[in-house]
Amino acid sequence: MALQSLSPIPHLSSKPTSLFSSDNGLLLVDFVCFYCKSKATASRRLALSANTRSKRRFSTAAAANNSVRAILDLPSSPTSFSASDHRSSTPQPKVANLEDIISERGACGVGFIANLENKASHGIVKDALAALSCMEHRGGCGADNDSGDGSGLMTSIPWDLFDNWAENQGIASFDKLHTGVGMIFLPKDDNLVEKSKNVIVNTFRQEGLEVLGWRPVPVNTSVVGFYAKEAMPNIQQVFVRVVKEENVDDIERELYICRKLIERAAASESWGSELYFCSLSNQTIVYKGMLRSEVLGLFYSDLQNDLYKSPFAIYHRRYSTNTSPRWPLAQPMRFLGHNGEINTIQGNLNWMQSRETSLKSPVWCGRENEIRPFGNPKASDSANLDSAAELLIRSGRTPDEALMILVPEAYKNHPTLTIKYPEVVDFYDYYKGQMEAWDGPALLLFSDGKTVGACLDRNGLRPARYWRTIDNVVYVASEVGVVPVDDSKITMKGRLGPGMMITADLLSGQVYENTKVKKRVAALNPYGKWVSENMRSLKPEKFLSATVLDNETILKRQQAFGYSSEDVQMIIETMASQGKEPTFCMGDDIPLAILSQKPHMLYDYFKQRFAQVTNPAIDPLREGLVMSLEVNIGKRGNILEVGPENSSQIILSSPVLNEGELKSLLKDPQLRAQILPSFFDIRKGVEGSLEKTLYKLCEAADEAVRNGSQLLVLSDRADELEATQPAIPILLAVATVHQHLIQNGLRMSASIVADTAQCFSTHQFACLIGNGASAVCPYLALETCRQWRLSSKTVNLMRNGKMPTVTIEQSQINFCKAIKAGLLKILSKMGISLLSSYCGAQIFEIYGLGKEVVDLSFCGSVSKIGGLTFDELARETLSFWVKAYSADTAKRLENFGFIQFRPGGEYHGNNPEMSKLLHKAVRQKSESAFSIYQQHLTNRPVNVLRDLLEFKSDRAPIPVGKVEPASSIVQRFCTGGMSLGAISRETHEAIAIAMNRLGGKSNSGEGGEDPIRWSPLTDVVDGYSPTLPHLKGLQNGDTATSAIKQVASGRFGVTPTFLANADQLEIKIAQGAKPGEGGQLPGKKVSAYIARLRNSKPGVPLISPPPHHDIYSIEDLAQLIFDLHQVNPKAKVSVKLVAEAGIGTVASGVSKGNADIIQISGHDGGTGASPISSIKHAGGPWELGLTETHQTLIENGLRERVILRVDGGFKSGVDVLMAAAMGADEYGFGSVAMIATGCVMARICHTNNCPVGVASQREELRARFPGVPGDLVNFFLYVAEEVRGILAQLGYEKLDDIIGRTDLLKPRDISLVKTQHLDLNYILSSVGLPKWSSTAIRNQEVHSNGPVLDDILLADPEISNAIENEKEVHKTIKIYNVDRAACGRVAGVIAKKYGDSGFAGQLNITFTGSAGQSFACFLTPGMNIRLIGEANDYVGKLNWNLRQLLS
Repeated sequence: MALQSLSPIPHLSSKPTSLFSSDNGLLLVDFVCFYCKSKATASRRLALSANTRSKRRFSTAAAANNSVRAILDLPSSPTSFSASDHRSSTPQPKVANLEDIISERGACGVGFIANLENKASHGIVKDALAALSCMEHRGGCGADNDSGDGSGLMTSIPWDLFDNWAENQGIASFDKLHTGVGMIFLPKDDNLVEKSKNVIVNTFRQEGLEVLGWRPVPVNTSVVGFYAKEAMPNIQQVFVRVVKEENVDDIERELYICRKLIERAAASESWGSELYFCSLSNQTIVYKGMLRSEVLGLFYSDLQNDLYKSPFAIYHRRYSTNTSPRWPLAQPMRFLGHNGEINTIQGNLNWMQSRETSLKSPVWCGRENEIRPFGNPKASDSANLDSAAELLIRSGRTPDEALMILVPEAYKNHPTLTIKYPEVVDFYDYYKGQMEAWDGPALLLFSDGKTVGACLDRNGLRPARYWRTIDNVVYVASEVGVVPVDDSKITMKGRLGPGMMITADLLSGQVYENTKVKKRVAALNPYGKWVSENMRSLKPEKFLSATVLDNETILKRQQAFGYSSEDVQMIIETMASQGKEPTFCMGDDIPLAILSQKPHMLYDYFKQRFAQVTNPAIDPLREGLVMSLEVNIGKRGNILEVGPENSSQIILSSPVLNEGELKSLLKDPQLRAQILPSFFDIRKGVEGSLEKTLYKLCEAADEAVRNGSQLLVLSDRADELEATQPAIPILLAVATVHQHLIQNGLRMSASIVADTAQCFSTHQFACLIGNGASAVCPYLALETCRQWRLSSKTVNLMRNGKMPTVTIEQSQINFCKAIKAGLLKILSKMGISLLSSYCGAQIFEIYGLGKEVVDLSFCGSVSKIGGLTFDELARETLSFWVKAYSADTAKRLENFGFIQFRPGGEYHGNNPEMSKLLHKAVRQKSESAFSIYQQHLTNRPVNVLRDLLEFKSDRAPIPVGKVEPASSIVQRFCTGGMSLGAISRETHEAIAIAMNRLGGKSNSGEGGEDPIRWSPLTDVVDGYSPTLPHLKGLQNGDTATSAIKQVASGRFGVTPTFLANADQLEIKIAQGAKPGEGGQLPGKKVSAYIARLRNSKPGVPLISPPPHHDIYSIEDLAQLIFDLHQVNPKAKVSVKLVAEAGIGTVASGVSKGNADIIQISGHDGGTGASPISSIKHAGGPWELGLTETHQTLIENGLRERVILRVDGGFKSGVDVLMAAAMGADEYGFGSVAMIATGCVMARICHTNNCPVGVASQREELRARFPGVPGDLVNFFLYVAEEVRGILAQLGYEKLDDIIGRTDLLKPRDISLVKTQHLDLNYILSSVGLPKWSSTAIRNQEVHSNGPVLDDILLADPEISNAIENEKEVHKTIKIYNVDRAACGRVAGVIAKKYGDSGFAGQLNITFTGSAGQSFACFLTPGMNIRLIGEANDYVGKLNWNLRQLLS
């Protein structure tokens, strides 16, 4: 729309006005969407009277001009940029590869419109396009700010349009019953187009279908973005006649077979990945592409044609975290429009692969093999869910039934279902053992052309509203207000709750709400009868009441299987006595298992994956009702057929078995359990022994399953252990058998249970289950619990009241309880609710296993750096085994020092010697002492991946005097997000003052900040200030404010004033020491002062929800970034992520979400309190995370948009330069900053007993705090000088010159104890350099929200006068769904001027209409906000004094 045609818009008035004009001449004005062009607010769709166009009223013409210009004359973004979906036809089963899966993430805005009288009209299509335009802010764009991540429509086939085309072509009008229409993306190259058409036509002919014609789809390429145009396919439609079928379902099935055959034929061609069917159907058609939502209708001119009529339309706007142009991944898919993310996708794909051989149905007439495969790891999670739904529907299931099977609701703790609708519970019980849930946040819209519906996942984590009008039209949408509907015409309105579904039957005109849908589906078969007759629950068995082995034998076995004294005392005994996982502090500062000189159990090579940004971590306490550890044991039948035999399984209430329960399973006659001993023989030498035994184990498993066994028990239990027959690492045995059975098509026929001594921690249970075990009997861990309870030491402690009394049975119950709670937490980190969906999902990364091990045993998992061979793994296993048989076997377990530092134990990066050397250097301001500290770091054992690298240069050294000054370098330094509460006030403020002196940045952490710290000190005498009397070494002009203020909506201490007084605002999505979990502050550390800052009560433990509890997808993060830019437009917004495979994809989405800074944290970050398993077993090295992020952003043209910051274990200038060469602009120091201010690494932060007051809230201990700000200033200046010295040696004058220069790094010539097979090429690779210098990136302006409604509010003279002079004002304003975070900026202005409670005026603002997301966020006292209408998600976000009247 040309700007000249825009009319003045009535948006602000002093009197209430109705949302819709009563005048019949409505003018719909659609501003061109500016979201992609400038990352500003999306198009504002306004209903205006064509005859009465009143103007905005401002006090002056200048104000009016400024406001209009703010809306229409948008500045370009400060960061401006110029300018394949492969389906395998290989019949050999192959498990899903995590690298393929994590390369595509997405989230979206979706909706549908349906006419219940099945009347086709062009108005439905127009309304769907209009709704799409109003959800542009839920989508994303590529680096050109113009290539949409995807938008599309699914409708019924517009026969009038196609008949008109056919008539013009001289083709007879189409027989609607027997004609299928294919919407196809063909290769760009004209020669390849003809080749692909030949394959398509030949396949149709072979199937007996007649090709009636090809229609090039008319498109307008001028509206396509640069990157989208580069990848744009040739788009054509094919019309085929199906003559041999009369039934619609049979016709659809024939078209499905044809498409699968075409895909298989194309897969072997070079152009195969360029051919894609958007749809091939007799009922529906999909128009989609890499387009912004408001240009979809402009691109496809068909959609503007009045002959394009449909009774329904599903619309979708995609926000992909990956910006690689892939037209096929736009949505809707062939059946579904999906908003959300499937967290269990790798497991779902593996299980779908596993069941391929068992899938049979009469409807396919024996052609099942021709329609495989049913999944594609290179496609998105949405595409794969669509594929699974399509299979079920084409096999005879209804769409609603298919979605109930794939995405079941949380029915177990649902009183309404249990009491009123038991048949629905029976349906879910029946299918629970047949199909693992596709779990994750999901709003799913679906249609087969006859039914249109929508459903939500079990958590209800996506917004979904619906309404019905008197003219029999039903609407469902992610947001209200996307389509103008007169309220007086609405007869039904609601929202979908967790697990709910709504469907509209277009043939009967009926709308079915949740329970009606499910009752109809559940009544199709006697599921209750089948379940009651065939499914049985495992009866709980009592725990043993005495030890089975003597103490000497127990010790021998613990040694053989790799236990240490820390494992027994800190983990097993803590769980046995307390029933919960042990809590510890600080970070994981020991070497990765592959770098360690100490032997490690195989589990230590695995790191748990976790949710960040694209999907939410959930809270196992808050979401406990929807979570379950239940698992079914036994054969899984043919999912395409229903019958009583499919329900013949055993239900386990949890995967943790005791000895009695395992015996019950072994005795079950239907399971026909087979025990497979897992030992390998080394009598002929270690070489090859382990690998050969694994092959034999797989053969035995194969034979057992083919002979009818439904339960394989892999066991390392033996009456007597043999010195020459060590146990195979049970994780290796389970995973290898699991993979073998998948690839042989036998996995659905049997379950795997591990009967093992090698499992005692939550991480170890998770590894076994995630790699295929359905249950675990940890017999040696249970025996250890019994031994502990019977020991004289434990008996005496209990007798003396120093330990709660527990029985021997209770100790084992406690252990199992702790394991179960820990498993729920591990599931929740990834946003997974059901253990059955976690089983076999391989949600881990591997650090230190070589290709031969991964390919055989952990196929599909990511192992970027290579590592151990089978023989090397066998030697490491043997090093534990021999401890039980050597002549000088110790009489007690060895303490490896993996958790706590001890002399002679494992090396810790933060050790007492390092602390002392650093203290001496910074306190004495001694360069020679700092040189000794540097030498200590240089001589340390290999501790982190960067220790395997060194610098090289082709330049001659230069004098240090030519290198940029230290004062410039230190401005790139930041300190970690350490909360006031985790550390003392003295430490927190000393760090902040030091960083402000340097021009660097300190981080508040979560927990708020005292406003007294925001003003410079002016009362310092002799280093002391009455303002901050607890500190010493102060100077006039010092400020104790944290430049970076951490915010998350579930966090403590965040107020509008806190936000308004920040230089930067950091959204902590994840924390290095415990990614996927929230902050944890023990109650004893919540003093009165801490409680006041956090608005809580003293002594009450504070555990934040997982970060970020209100971020369920990438567009939710984009919304929070928008909110923060709204409340404080001068603050840069940082998003903190933790290194893991796929972080580059996530970072792309964050960059597109308008973040200014992305921080990558390593797994070795510190923490004040965290479960040990989280500290040790989640997150990856920042070297890999930073490399992936930097390179992915460069490849996608996004690197210049964001500052890259990195932290995790930084201690020196060498670390800074390594990070710079890998692409970082800024560098974070956490633990070492605490050490510089006095920390002695006592590692008792969580106890509140820090001996030097660094991490304690006890007054008497805080009085011992030895630090002064100058100590930390000295440290950072020394580090900066070290950086200068190395730059001079390399011949470079400034950091800018080496950022991203991985060519300046090379591998060190160093021998590792365990392997020489590490591969660092990933870190050393390069994809080019940013187009801007690092300094230019760091100095760019804060990213803008563009023009927003709050600008208009603040420009209003009455409102501005009320704020300035604390007056009262009344206003009434129209609001639309594109007006997001309304009132947030107004609140920020008030908070900055008056604080959280100092404003004495009164803003009474009434909004009418449909409010956008985050309506009335961050309000301060004195703001009374009223909404007449409806609002979208996040109403009243972070409000302490909210008065809202929603009517």
